This record gives sequence, structure tokens and C-alpha cells, in this order.
Amino acid sequence: MAASVTTRFAPSPTGHLHLGNARIAIINCLLARRHQGRWLLRVDDTDPARSREEFLTAICEDLRWLDLSWDECIRQSRRTDLYAQAFAELEARGRVYPCYETPEELAQLRRQQQERGLPPRYDRRARALSDQMHRELARSGRRPYWRFLLEDREVAFRDLVFGERRVPPGALGDPVVRREDGGFTYLFASVVDDVALGITHVVRGEDHLTNTAAQIQIFEALGAAPPRFAHLPLLLDAEGRPLAKRHGGLTLRELRARGLEPRAVVAWLVRLGTGRSAGPEDDWERLCADLDLARYGRQPARVDLAELERLSARVLHRLSFAEVRPRLVELGLADADPAFWALVRGNLSTLAEARGWWQVVRGVIEPVVVDPDLLREAAARVPDRIADPEEARRWLRSLQKATGRRGRELYRPLRLALTGREHGPELHLLLPELGAERIRARLEGRRA
Repeated sequence: MAASVTTRFAPSPTGHLHLGNARIAIINCLLARRHQGRWLLRVDDTDPARSREEFLTAICEDLRWLDLSWDECIRQSRRTDLYAQAFAELEARGRVYPCYETPEELAQLRRQQQERGLPPRYDRRARALSDQMHRELARSGRRPYWRFLLEDREVAFRDLVFGERRVPPGALGDPVVRREDGGFTYLFASVVDDVALGITHVVRGEDHLTNTAAQIQIFEALGAAPPRFAHLPLLLDAEGRPLAKRHGGLTLRELRARGLEPRAVVAWLVRLGTGRSAGPEDDWERLCADLDLARYGRQPARVDLAELERLSARVLHRLSFAEVRPRLVELGLADADPAFWALVRGNLSTLAEARGWWQVVRGVIEPVVVDPDLLREAAARVPDRIADPEEARRWLRSLQKATGRRGRELYRPLRLALTGREHGPELHLLLPELGAERIRARLEGRRA
């Protein structure tokens, strides 16, 4: 692979990023960083009817949440002069031609081909129009759209995921490159940008694989060498459908709202489909060093959010106090300290749950009383101080001896009274943080 690599992520600002989009963005970024190259954010906003600024803002926020930073942001809506110049070059070489069919006429053509058992592709009928017919169509108010004239030859390329691909002559119809309103299609503008920006590797979803042969011919018609292509199999949702904006859910916005750790999302998406499980140790450096596009399988991978949530919790448990302190401040826990974090982090599924544990450890709760006799005995035996885990252990051992209670019979009533919860940190670690006064009050059933 070339030492100098330039990749791009090309979202359309027509909705929020879902996991499939994020996976493409992350792998493009990793590939560029692995080779000390450049990663570009190219916004495909050539459709003014569907593109919205608020979606572009959301896309940038989501990428930053994943800790992705791009080297340059390019907006296709501001590059129409470049596309017009490239189009003029192809027109001068006879590689584009005007067409006048309406959408209804094209739909009828496809139906007729299907009825005859033919593949649905454009039959180049517009190329048979005479100059006189072109003038008459123009006088009638018809405005042309334009197609790229494919050469009738095999197109072969090596996909970095799917391997050798060969598209026989006649398998594709001439693609539309310019719309009736004068705007340029994604398929054409993307090629022009890839040439102008020096893109060396195009990593995208498998749904674009059918575009590749036609785009290769456009690259060549513009006198440019095509980049290397890698098409990743699509991700499937729980119902087995490809992830898509129109289905809703599974967006990065939703994952953020659930409190998932972005580092976990990155690692999980990068490992998905490689046969290797993501772990909490998978940071950017490790993922970058391990990246190998050939490891990705050719079958779609199903999204398992439960697996991602488990990984997210494991990542959270490994974070240091210094790493989470700014986020704890955002949660309103400006007074949280390393001792508090060390105590509770292993019991959190999401960082937001730290607020509840702050209330338990440093605030006031309503005790849950399930064994009044035991709790009265325990409250009467609370020493003047429990300063460290060893003192807490001695006190718990003394309760065992005095009450004859052990295991769950002893610890469950104590935990419910002291925390209001069935599960939590080890009691010998929790007790010093609560302090003797708060322990005694809660064991006596008082709010404290």
C-alpha cells in the first residue's frame, strides 16, 4: 500500500449518521492515519432540496464525539464550477450525450425490459435523435439530462475486501451525470472530486460496489488513474435490514443519549466483521496499527447493541479519574474525587449513573429496611470511625460473630439500608467513604 494515503468520508447532510456511516468514517480515518496521510470530510450536498445545515452540524458533532478530526472539509455545493469544467471536457470528447425521457418514460422502458427478461438499463435511444429532433424537443420546452457514454469493454479491478471483480461489457447502462436542472449527480461529482483532491483509496459501503465500474471509466475518460477501492459489507439491524436513515434508530445520536462510550463504539465498529472481538484495550493507536482491510469478511454483520453496551461498560471501568473528571463536572459532580471514582466505576454501565452513586456516597437517601432486628444490632455496634477498608472488615467480622449471620443473610440487609440498592461496591470499600455517622443513621432507618 502506498506510503502517502488520502481518504475521504462523504456523508450527505440529509439525516443523522447511523452506525454504518460511522464505521466507514472511522476506517477511512484509521487508514489515512496508519500511513501518515490525510483524511478529508467531503460533504455531498449537491441536492439542495434534501440537504440541511442542521444535519451537517450534527454530523460534525458526531464525528468529534468519536474523536475523529479531519484535515479539510469540502462542500460539493461550492464546487460546481469544477464539475462544469470536467463535464465540458467529456462533452468535447463525445463521452456525454443529452437525453429527454421523462421519469415515467424511463419507468416504462424498465418494465418492458423486465417483461422480456432483459436487465433494466438504458438502451441509448437518445443517441439516435437527429439534430432536428433535438431542436424540436428544445422548442417544446424539454430540457435534457445527460448520460456518460460507457465504452463496451470489460472493466476489471481489485477490491481490497471483495477481491478481483470483473464487469463484462454491456452489463451496465450509461449513468446519468447531469440532471435536467443542470445539477451534477453524486456518481459524477464524486469522481471529479476524487481526482482533484488526490484521493488514493475509496473505502465505502458495499451498496456502492455497482457504481465502481462506471466510475472507473469516468476516471479514465478524465485522464486520471482510479483510486484503490474497498467496499465493506453492510451492517444489518436486529430485523436483518441494512442500516439506513429511513429506518430510524441506531444513530450516533441515539448511542450518545444512551450514554455509550465513544471509544467503545469506535473499537466495536472497527472489529465488526473481522472475526476479532473488540476489547477495552483497543485505543486509537492499537486499532490503527492492526488495521487490515483484507480481514473484513464479505458477509453482512448484524448489529448487537447488547454486545456494544457490555464493551462500553468495560471501557468505562478502565478510565482514570483524570479522563472522566471533566465529564463528571458536566454531570454536576464537581466535587467528585479519585476515591469516589475508584469506588463506583466498576458498578457503572454508563457514566450518568455516577450521579446516583454520588447521592448514595455523599448525599442523602431513604434506607430500605428489610431486617429491623439485624439493623438495630448493627447500628448499636457501629464504631466511632471506620477510616479504611481494614477497619470496615473488622467491623463486618464482628457483626458476623455477634449475629451469627453470614453471606447474603448478613450483607443484603446491610447493603439495602446503606445504599438502597441490591448491588454495588464491596461493603468494606464503601463503608469508609460513607463514614460512621451516616452508616449509623441509615442502619437506624433515618434519611441520611
